Amino acid sequence: MKEILADLDRWKRQGKRVALARVVDVEGSGPRLPGAAMAVTEDGEVAGSVSGGCVEGAVVTEALQVIADGSRKMVTFGYSDDEAFAVGLTCGGTIHLFLEPLDW
Repeated sequence: MKEILADLDRWKRQGKRVALARVVDVEGSGPRLPGAAMAVTEDGEVAGSVSGGCVEGAVVTEALQVIADGSRKMVTFGYSDDEAFAVGLTCGGTIHLFLEPLDW
């Protein structure tokens, strides 16, 4: 979370709407542990990481939806280790994320 604080501060000063995605649980192997965070602005700027690249694009899409409708939600992304290896990912497992809009 600390790695994105400077970006969050800048975006707050700029008046941007932002969604925050946080890893809340990992099943099996996963690239980031619970507590890892990623912030997304309404215009698609990103800070931080929740998956090391495996599902970041899908998380951005979910975050933009959270910004648009003001909702909070849990989302889950996962692959078995064999499925992940077959498509070239370095990790398998399942990550559970909580997404919410930031209320400045």
